[in-house]
Amino acid sequence: MSDCLFCKIAAGEIPSKKVYEDDVCYAFYDIDPQAPVHFLVIPKAHISSVSEVNGGNAPAVGHIFAVIAKLAKELGLESYRVVSNIGPQAGQSVLHLHFHVLSGRDMTWPPG
Repeated sequence: MSDCLFCKIAAGEIPSKKVYEDDVCYAFYDIDPQAPVHFLVIPKAHISSVSEVNGGNAPAVGHIFAVIAKLAKELGLESYRVVSNIGPQAGQSVLHLHFHVLSGRDMTWPPG
């Protein structure tokens, strides 16, 4: 999608601090971190949110979770939270599927 912020970041049109990249996904540090470690993992293909995951794009989402586990190990994260906001009331501000990975501080419950 040509006007999507995260599509532009994944394509290298907008600079970011890259954590990881492969053919399926792109990971980069959040510009407004909410924890000492806070990065996002996005599919390179445009999917608006978790509510748009289906049989055709589910393998990419599974791959993203494998990448999250790999990155957590590489970064030495013993404990972390993975969050995806779906819709404006839940806090989704960019309509491109993304998973926040947060670590390095106590995560309270309930969130929000």
